[in-house]
This record gives sequence, C-alpha cells and structure tokens, in this order.
Amino acid sequence: MSETPVASQKVAEAPETVVTAPSAAPVPEASVETAPAAATETKTAEIGPVTETGPEKAEKIEKTASTDATAAAASPAAETATLTPLQELWSIAKANGHPEIWGVTLADPDSDIPSQIVFQKYLNANDGEITKAKDQLVKTLEWRAKVKPLELLTKTFSKAKFEGLGYVNSYTNKSVEGPEDKEVFTFNVYGIVKSMDATFGDVEEFMTWRAALMELALQELSLANATTPITATYDPYKIFQVHDYKSLSFFRQNPKVKTASTEVIKVFAQVYPELLKEKFFVNVPAIMGFMYGIMKIFVAAKTIKKFHPMSNGGALANEFTSAKTKVERLGAKLPKEYGGQGEDLQVQGKAIALE
Repeated sequence: MSETPVASQKVAEAPETVVTAPSAAPVPEASVETAPAAATETKTAEIGPVTETGPEKAEKIEKTASTDATAAAASPAAETATLTPLQELWSIAKANGHPEIWGVTLADPDSDIPSQIVFQKYLNANDGEITKAKDQLVKTLEWRAKVKPLELLTKTFSKAKFEGLGYVNSYTNKSVEGPEDKEVFTFNVYGIVKSMDATFGDVEEFMTWRAALMELALQELSLANATTPITATYDPYKIFQVHDYKSLSFFRQNPKVKTASTEVIKVFAQVYPELLKEKFFVNVPAIMGFMYGIMKIFVAAKTIKKFHPMSNGGALANEFTSAKTKVERLGAKLPKEYGGQGEDLQVQGKAIALE
C-alpha cells in the first residue's frame, strides 16, 4: 500500500492484477524404448535347463535389485507431482521459517483459507509470475522477522509527534461480523502535524509508527478468520485509505517529509501487496485536483482509478454507495467531518497507544 502525506509526492501503487494460468509443467524426457534383441534359439533338448544355486543365484538377485533402484532414481518426475503456484509459495514460506504474515499463521493453502488468501495476494500483485511472487514473499518474511510488526501493536509511541495523526475505523452490517462483510478504513490526518521535523525527522520511528497503524488495520480486517478464498478477480479483503491534508501547506514541503514518505512507499509496496481498495486525498487545494486531472492523461487507468483527490472532505461520504461497498449505508456511518452521521473520528476510530 502506498503512503503520501503530501500531495506533491507522486503516489505509486501497483495496478490491479490478473493471475495468469500457471504454465504447464515440463514434460519429463520420455524414456527410449528399444526393441528387444531377437531371442537366441537354444536347443534345450540338447543342452537342458541351467539351474543357478548358492552364491551365483544370490549375486544375480542383488544385481537385479540394484538395477531396479537405479532406474527408479533416474525418473523422479514419475514419483513427484508438479506443485501448484500456491504450493510453491507455501514451500518457500516453510523453508524461510517465519511463521506468519498479516496476523495469519501460515499453513497449507489447500486446506487453510487464510493462508490461501495471503499467498494468492502475492500472485495477484505479480500478475501470476511465480518467480516474482516468491521473491516478494521472501522479502516480506525477512522484513517481518526483523521488524516484528505484530509486537508494535503493544508499543507506546510519542504523543507529541503522533497524536491525532492516525486512526483505524471498521464498519459492519449489524447482523454480520465476518471479514467478508466488513469495511476497514485508515485515516491519516497530516494537516494537523505540529512539527514536520519532529514527526518526520526520524525516518525509522515514523516508519515504525506507520507499520503499527497498518497492522492495527489488518487486525480489524481479521484475515485469520476469513472463510472465502480469493481469486485473481475476486478479493474482498482490502482497506480504504483516507489522507486528510486540511490546513497543510503544499508549497512549503520539508525535505524530511519527502524522505520519510518515500521510504514508507517503498517498504509498504513490498510488504503489504494487494491490500489497498481505494485511496482518498481529501481537503486538498483546488490546484491539486487539477494536477490529478493531468495525471489521468499519463497514468494507467488501472492505477489511477484507485486514487480520488477531493477538495472538500465533507463530501467523502457520498463516495460510498451500497453498490460499491459490503456495508449498507456505509457513507452515513462515517464521522461527521467527512459527511457522515457517525461520531467524530477521534471517538469512532482506534489509534496506536501514545504517551
């Protein structure tokens, strides 16, 4: 998922992808069958049968067994079925040793739906190219083993630097609580940053806080409880992002902001693939809307359709009709400052622990 705390930063997001059918498994070299040599006629009446006994018979049996074992070893393809792309990713995960991704304890995707969802997302993110999917999966596992993002949910961050900047909201239909019928939002309210230098100056600290917020959103998404597999074209397990730039000046950008946001974009694109549903940039100056209009000319439609610049954040609720969401009257449930009828964002949303 991408991160853009300032609109002058170019937003990068992988396009919606379609998994291509896996290539047919290579056909093992066919064994060459030669015609048996013509049998030599023997005059059994004159010579008579030869009976092997003792050491001679034992030696022949041993040679025959050795020949059979060698032939079996030379044809492993006949014994081992070709792995599916999902099984290949599962094999890579087992070899790596890190046990989880996004709160899902990885298991055999043929029998574990949450694991199937995780591995399929890596295939989708790479257009079904298994080599690229493997590489991204390994990098994600290595990053998670190093950063331990699940533990960040119990960490306390600086109130002076991050208070009010990030919230996670989730909405469901009253009668349904499963992840298939839940919509999850992350709100990044960058317009109220008190000090650009303090908030963005320590890139590692900012990255850690953003990862904690993302993991909180994934906890709300609850992939570990998912019951419906995904495909290349069907994936209900994604998150809405809202970036609020109210009161933020786009023309006095601190270089530390650019450095921090660039790092977040790079890392999140690698370790959180196929988790963005749509992204709304709200309360941006009118000139920024013009710039996004220009972007539509040059940027692929599959990418640009996920981004929505809006000069008026109060109109956000109008973007969520029942036809495009899993939750009835979703717009009405949003906080009042975004055009909904719900409680204020600070009351409605969840935040990372601060002190």
